[in-house]
Amino acid sequence: MSSFSEADYTFLVDENTKYPNQVWYTLAAFLFVVGFFQWGLFLHSKFARRRHHESDEETAITNGGRHKFSLRRIPLAVINFYRVVAFRWTLEIGRSYTLNMAEIFVTLAYIALLLIYAFINTTSVEGQKLDIIYWSNRVPMLAASQLPLVTALGTKNNLVSLVTGISYDRLNYIHRMMARTCFMLLWIHGAGRIVSFPQYTWLRAGITAMVAFSILIIVSLRPVRTGAYEVFFYIHFLGIGIFLVGAYFHTKGAYGSYWIWPSFVIWALDRFIRVVRLVVFNHSYFGFKSGAGTMDAATELLSDDVVRLRLCRPPHFHWSPGQTAYLIMPSVSTLPFEAHPFTIASFDSSLLSTATAGAQSSSEILGSSAPFWKELVFLVNVQGGFTRKLKEVAAKKENVKVFVDGPYGPSPDLGSYDTSVLVAGGSGVSYTLPVFLNIIERVRKGKSSCTRVVFIWSIRGAEYVQWIEEALIKAVELAPPSLTVSIRLFITGSSSTAQSNSSKEDNSTLASSSEKKGSPEHIVTRRDSLSSSFLSLRGVKMEAGRPNLDALLKEEVSVTSGRMSVSVCGSQGIARAVRHALRFPVSGPSSILSGGPSVTLHVESFGYA
Repeated sequence: MSSFSEADYTFLVDENTKYPNQVWYTLAAFLFVVGFFQWGLFLHSKFARRRHHESDEETAITNGGRHKFSLRRIPLAVINFYRVVAFRWTLEIGRSYTLNMAEIFVTLAYIALLLIYAFINTTSVEGQKLDIIYWSNRVPMLAASQLPLVTALGTKNNLVSLVTGISYDRLNYIHRMMARTCFMLLWIHGAGRIVSFPQYTWLRAGITAMVAFSILIIVSLRPVRTGAYEVFFYIHFLGIGIFLVGAYFHTKGAYGSYWIWPSFVIWALDRFIRVVRLVVFNHSYFGFKSGAGTMDAATELLSDDVVRLRLCRPPHFHWSPGQTAYLIMPSVSTLPFEAHPFTIASFDSSLLSTATAGAQSSSEILGSSAPFWKELVFLVNVQGGFTRKLKEVAAKKENVKVFVDGPYGPSPDLGSYDTSVLVAGGSGVSYTLPVFLNIIERVRKGKSSCTRVVFIWSIRGAEYVQWIEEALIKAVELAPPSLTVSIRLFITGSSSTAQSNSSKEDNSTLASSSEKKGSPEHIVTRRDSLSSSFLSLRGVKMEAGRPNLDALLKEEVSVTSGRMSVSVCGSQGIARAVRHALRFPVSGPSSILSGGPSVTLHVESFGYA
């Protein structure tokens, strides 16, 4: 190592200030470009209500065939090519981890950006290339400069979501990726400094911060997050505080703490907003309105692995289909402030306010399906920890006090699509059901150009249908003649006796299969778990076995014209099958140029982000 001169010090200080700023300029430009395209697509979908048979995007089937090859559809073909390459080509690691090409590109580009700025111009005045003093002092400044953005991406209410139009849950991968990249840089820094000056307080603070960060990185790995979410939650909450405090004191002497304290401000602002939302949406608990307890939830054990929560909807609480809410249940969780995310399985319908005056009440209109239109409903998949405790409460049919924080996340705008296909596995129906109900209502009001909606649900047993049977019946009855409704149910359980297009189910067999899952007095079942009125509905088809999603989706593409959306919420296996089915040539340029539909895919996360 060469001696470090005054000139070296001057260069080092200048570059430690200049390079982190340049990284920020690069990231800001990237976010601006992403936001420009995201908001452009959103506005196009929101306001560009297509005029049938006029636009070149129209591909209505005429005279039994599609339009001929048209070069006017090149821009649409380019867009679909990008969608397939960026989001449907994936790197699959094991059975439960999938990265699309867009995520891989952003990851590699971000790592390369920081490493380039870490090691460029590291030749000392005396000519020593890659001088350790240069890069070992620069990398921590680069890492520290990223902490405000890492913190922002980990919050529910952040400016990045507002600028890019991408929801916080989808940005969570970027949050983890950036944190791990900073972790790598900080250990590069530590490798060059940890043996020097052990007696200094700033070094001990840095070591403390890195130990906390290392533990935090380990518990944030997917196997730990999914297998022990509470452990991850506690350690993440505590570890990030220790890391930021240690980092602040470590960088204070090097005049780099101005990159650290904004993280505290961003985190505190997000917590403040969440507390305000919590008080506003649960004000009856805080004494602002009479009638305390209006947000108490009724629990039902639908099966051995699914609990249903039902809350009366307060007039001031509104949400859109597909959004999530964080539920705080002090009497169930280990710590009173634990917040767990769940998709809202019900639909905030304006049908109730547009019912004919003096005619039928909303209850008479909707019947026993009213909870899915009038209440907050959650279908909770039982695994371990918090959900296991909730299952014990539901087995006793007890009510629980619930604080609701939300809603969060985007809501798909499917009004401009000709065909919408909804695919769900198990409790993933919490996402697809309200979207399905919303499509039907918007078509009734003339706010959607949808002419066909396909509802595909893969479940273990036929008795699961009763969770939403009445809501499906009412939805089909409310569907206008202009909308074709197809409901495809697939029973994957080996004990199921469901047959294709069968309208006569063996009720005793279904009842016994439910009893195998738990005590009959605790599980909400009915003898006539599949009513003849449901099976006789137009468009309802039940089959035994797993759905062949490749064949089903290709069939829909072959009969669809215009624009087609596919929304999926389920296991990684289901999501992968859908992605594979919608790759080339189904959504390729040749198909689009020949008049095929433009297919948009939306994959909802299943489990912890």
